[in-house]
Amino acid sequence: MKKTTALTLILWFLVLGSFALASFPSSSKLKIFISVDMEGISGVISGEETDQGGRDYGLFRQLMTEEVNAAIEGALQAGATEIVVRDAHGSALNILPHLLNPEALLIREWSQGPLDMMEGIDKTFDAVFFIGYHAQAGTPDAVLKHTINGTIYDLKLNSKVVPEVGLNAAIAGYFGVPVALVTGDLAATRQAEEVLGDVSTVAVKEGIGKAGKMIHPEKTRKLIKAAAVEALGNLARYKPFKLTSPVTMEITFTREDLAAKASWIPGARRTGNRSVAFTHQDLIEVMKFYLIAAG
Repeated sequence: MKKTTALTLILWFLVLGSFALASFPSSSKLKIFISVDMEGISGVISGEETDQGGRDYGLFRQLMTEEVNAAIEGALQAGATEIVVRDAHGSALNILPHLLNPEALLIREWSQGPLDMMEGIDKTFDAVFFIGYHAQAGTPDAVLKHTINGTIYDLKLNSKVVPEVGLNAAIAGYFGVPVALVTGDLAATRQAEEVLGDVSTVAVKEGIGKAGKMIHPEKTRKLIKAAAVEALGNLARYKPFKLTSPVTMEITFTREDLAAKASWIPGARRTGNRSVAFTHQDLIEVMKFYLIAAG
């Protein structure tokens, strides 16, 4: 009788233990990809501040690193288990590695591959953050607005003009990953909302012609951290920005000779005095055209 009772108790403990374990969700991975530009960092107003060797460049690369850290801290608080940061401005050697949160991996320099500012993204990530982004060329009241570099005026994807936010969001969408957070000046965040629809944004400054009205960097970091926590807490609301195939990219250059040169790329076609287009079923093939044409 005692043996039967003991066996029954053991069985009950096993059943109850299994139920208790089933009551708690199993740990899951939450991978975040962060692409970082510099023109949209709090306080930045001059191109000199974003260039190696420029006046106060050292200060603003530190502020850039600190804003990335704010996003990382928010992601970690929200449960992120892996974070990859892509330095995506200028030389791609701006973020200070020794000051970056040690929980994040950092991608530096240009690989010359078609993922460009999104180098390192793949389908294993759950969300993307764009930190320090700017508005497209020609945008009124936008700080250091431009598209890619000084040689491109307009970039269209499937006949729609997009800022760098749109191009990079399309790359993320190719892998099925949504953009959850965009920070930059007010014009950049408004364009992000126009292109992506439902996305969390933090406007760290507002352009006034070539000038700008700035939020203090300390307050900016608090806003970014809070926005990162909130965005990942509501991740299901964000959808990947996917382009329909075939994908057509049309680049309008600032100079006619650049369009003439790009038109010699196999598969490219001239669409205007300063514009060239390329169409392919696969976005990565389109990005290969972009890499050569924009270079």
